[in-house]
Amino acid sequence: MVSAIIRKEARNSFQRRTTTLRRTPFEGVVRLPLRPVVSVDAVMRDGGPGDFVWDEETERLFVSGCAPVSVTFTHGYAEVPGDVVAVALTAAQRVLSNPNDLRQETVGAVSVTYAAETIGASLSQADRDLLARYRRTFAVGRVL
Repeated sequence: MVSAIIRKEARNSFQRRTTTLRRTPFEGVVRLPLRPVVSVDAVMRDGGPGDFVWDEETERLFVSGCAPVSVTFTHGYAEVPGDVVAVALTAAQRVLSNPNDLRQETVGAVSVTYAAETIGASLSQADRDLLARYRRTFAVGRVL
C-alpha cells in the first residue's frame, strides 16, 4: 500500500524499463520525460534510423530537423534509491504504530494523541519533498 502511494506521489515506478515514445523536437532538442535515462537505444524518423546525440549531463537528446521522431530508450533504476526505501519504511512504521487509525485514545488517566500522519497510509510533507526530485519531468515548448 505504501509503495503504491510513493509511486503515485513521485510519478515514478522506480523500475528499469525500455520505452518508445514519439516526440517532436523543439529547436533540435527532445526531452525525455522518464528518468533517469540510462541509454538512448534508437531514434527513428520516417521508418529509418535518425542521427542523434544524447547529452547525459543535461539529459537532452539532440536530433537534426524538426520532424517527429520515435525514441527508444532505457530508463529507471537498477535498485530503488535508498532514500525512497527509507520513506517507504518510515510511512509503513507510522501505519503499524497506529493500526486502528486512532486520532486519540484514553485509558484511565493516560491519554495519547497521534499525529495526523499516523492516520491511514499517508506521506508527511518531508516525504513529499524528498520524492519530488524523482518526479517525471515534461518539457514545455512554445506554440507558434
